[in-house]
Amino acid sequence: MVASNVVAQHYVPRIVDAQVERYLNAFGAVEIAGTKWCGKTWTALRHGASVSYVDDDLDAAKGSPELMLLGDRPHVIDEWQLVPRIWDAVRRAADHEYGLRSGWILTGSSTPLPSKKDAASRPSHSGAGRFGRIRMHPMSLAESGDSTATVSLRALFDGEFEPCAVDSGVRWLADAVCRGGWPEVMGRDVSDAQLLAREYLRLFFTESVVNQGKDGEVAQRLTASLARNMCQAATYGTLAADMYGVEGGNPFEVISQNTLIDYLALLKANYLVEEVPGWVPQSRSRKRLSVKPKRYLADPSIATALLGMGPDALLRDWHTFGLAFENLCIRDIMVYVEAMPDVGLVPIRYYRDDSGLEADVVIELSDGRWAAIEIKLSEDKVDDGVASLRRLQKKLCGNEHARCRKPEFLAVVVGISRYARQVDDGIFVIPVRALGA
Repeated sequence: MVASNVVAQHYVPRIVDAQVERYLNAFGAVEIAGTKWCGKTWTALRHGASVSYVDDDLDAAKGSPELMLLGDRPHVIDEWQLVPRIWDAVRRAADHEYGLRSGWILTGSSTPLPSKKDAASRPSHSGAGRFGRIRMHPMSLAESGDSTATVSLRALFDGEFEPCAVDSGVRWLADAVCRGGWPEVMGRDVSDAQLLAREYLRLFFTESVVNQGKDGEVAQRLTASLARNMCQAATYGTLAADMYGVEGGNPFEVISQNTLIDYLALLKANYLVEEVPGWVPQSRSRKRLSVKPKRYLADPSIATALLGMGPDALLRDWHTFGLAFENLCIRDIMVYVEAMPDVGLVPIRYYRDDSGLEADVVIELSDGRWAAIEIKLSEDKVDDGVASLRRLQKKLCGNEHARCRKPEFLAVVVGISRYARQVDDGIFVIPVRALGA
């Protein structure tokens, strides 16, 4: 391991650790990618034997990218995207050692976007077959110790469930939404955590965006619009109109659709925005590609920071509280699902049809098994969630000619709730503080 007493003494185990080990045993190089401050570097150091910090040796890295590969293996290369040619250097080194495993761990907080003007701004090769790519998120409630993780998503797919009781409280939940999953704020006051989220955003808009050749104000307007439209499948027109307060008329007269798309790509490349695509039962259906994605922020604390809302404000605005809680659940479910070895390329989707029937989350495994989840802020909405899930199953699987297999389970994940329980055959109610991988 990298010689760091700080890492050894203070590292909080992450759910992604098992995936890192599995990928190191399968690939010559592994990339751990995710938003800044989510813990990528510490996780890499936990699994590495030596390290190169690209930002500390930027001139050397630009002049001779292969220098960043030197060191005991697995060798960590932190923030490789600052010099995209490092990717190609790792790929070539992996090519020269047949059967190489556990060579390098690369960490990155953004994906280099294509540039027609500067070919050196992106890797020349995808690294297919040499690299394993791992997505890392801010900490889930199970990782921060705020969930007992008694109810495992993976176990539910295997038909295993035990009822349990957990602590519950509306103020705790509002605090958890605003604190977010940043490792740096574990055990700290909510106001300190919100300060970190605001500073994250300030640095992103004034430095990261500008360094990538974009306008920080445009990026800020778009991100704020996404926060106001979080958990929605908002159209480009809706986002553009919201960015500049356009009421009536054509919002693309203020910002072009192509520019908007470019900035959305920037936010996704920097892992600030999560897109959840739509789901239809038939895996080969064209509708999978035509359904607009829902968009979430990488962490609920980013959404509340953009909206200028703390716990007290959320408690006075139950609707926004519910949306921010859904954002928290999407973060956690992504962490838990991506830890499953048999998950497909798209970890989660959502379902909504033209009749308004919907499910907030659909998990589909590579073997065709699937499950659906509704997210509700409090117990008074559980019956609605259960009824919606029953209608979903009846519509998709109710007739003998349906090509949709029966779901492995259906669940309502609840914020303010004490008891995890089974309410019907294959239908569960799960407090978020009981949920885990």
